Amino acid sequence: MKKTRIIGLFSAMALAPALAGAAEPTDGHPTYAKEVSRIIQDNCQICHQPGQIGPMSLTSYEEVRPWAPLIQLRVSQREMPPYQYDNHVGVQELKDDWRLSDADIKTVVDWVDAGSPLGNLEDLPPAREYPAVGEWRLAAELGQPDHIIKSTPWDVPANGQDLWWEPEVDAGISETRCIKAVETLPSTAAHGSTHHANSQFLVQDEKGEWVTYGRLSEFAYGKLGEKTPEGACRTAPANSKVEWSIHYFPDGNFVKDDQVSVGIWYYDEEDNFDEKTAYRQDLRLYNLESGGDYLIPPHGTLMTQGFHSFDHPVRIDSWQPHLHLRGVAMSMEVFNPATGKRETLSQASNWNAGWNHSHTYEDGFQPLIPAGSMIILTSWYDNTANNPRNPDPDQWVGAGQRTTDEMSHAWIAVTHLDDEGYQKLSAEREARDQQTVASTGGAQ
Repeated sequence: MKKTRIIGLFSAMALAPALAGAAEPTDGHPTYAKEVSRIIQDNCQICHQPGQIGPMSLTSYEEVRPWAPLIQLRVSQREMPPYQYDNHVGVQELKDDWRLSDADIKTVVDWVDAGSPLGNLEDLPPAREYPAVGEWRLAAELGQPDHIIKSTPWDVPANGQDLWWEPEVDAGISETRCIKAVETLPSTAAHGSTHHANSQFLVQDEKGEWVTYGRLSEFAYGKLGEKTPEGACRTAPANSKVEWSIHYFPDGNFVKDDQVSVGIWYYDEEDNFDEKTAYRQDLRLYNLESGGDYLIPPHGTLMTQGFHSFDHPVRIDSWQPHLHLRGVAMSMEVFNPATGKRETLSQASNWNAGWNHSHTYEDGFQPLIPAGSMIILTSWYDNTANNPRNPDPDQWVGAGQRTTDEMSHAWIAVTHLDDEGYQKLSAEREARDQQTVASTGGAQ
């Protein structure tokens, strides 16, 4: 439906007038060859190429030019590239940030307003190669995974309702190691029907019973992967099992013996990583319902909140909101009762269930939370016709696992510190900030 809606929107725009200005003089305006091609190459082509999930290919001027008015619209409204994170609110220093800069947005808008000129062919950048569907996207930076764990095969039907496959498999890990990065990879055949795939480690307790040890990974459609920052250890335990929870939503294609894979990259000696001094990091689901259920009435709206406090200092490494079709926004705040200060850490006001991003903070800019402080998670829902992603505003919508139900939680990666570690990191940031102020002559 999404593809049809996009194409239908553009079909209402006259193609012939848009193409007419392609050969006009540039008169100092941006051109495709010199500026716009690089913006599209850096931000769009990884999805908009043959065989990928984009509804049209954007690998050349001939392919881009007919879509120029729609590209301008989506870019100016910050709907593309799809990255749901507010500007100018909360921490803005993020890794793998898909948001276009204001300058790039202006370049695209000015280019289309000028008639979308091609420009000088000699200014075109070389073609770029991207990972194909079914390849590890972190491999370009980290190489192939050190270890791969697969779910057991399962047949995904072509049609039907939401389905869950929850097998347990041997992890195949013989030595306890610290995870440097992890990526969950759906199969190429079931790429469109794999809604999410969560995995967690199981270990044996003193009685020999298998118990939950900790989260391995969480995948939802659109997510890249997760990296553990330096000085933190997310443990992959030896002699463990992995418990999968895979949510499929049939997309019209039958897939026999489907398997989801999770790839693990370990910290090695060459990374100058000291496992003995590293602080424990975990990835957990933090609920927003405050322990209760909820219902969103037809043509109604709702806000939910959840709260969590820590009895020790922590560092928040990443934040990944998760809502469904009626969800429109989420925020994460921290309240420090010792100072009475309440601060917004992150906010996403343009939520889109088609894209799930783990917003990973840059090293040195991860929020530091003192002991006793409280994280406040707030989520907003719109079950009215004003929500363009709402499939049916006449329905009551409750909390549940189906795509048409609603969810309100966030996946948060937390590094658990002690007082010494908290003070050390705080001092490093204070020194950095003072140096920045000194280097800029006091200008902020």
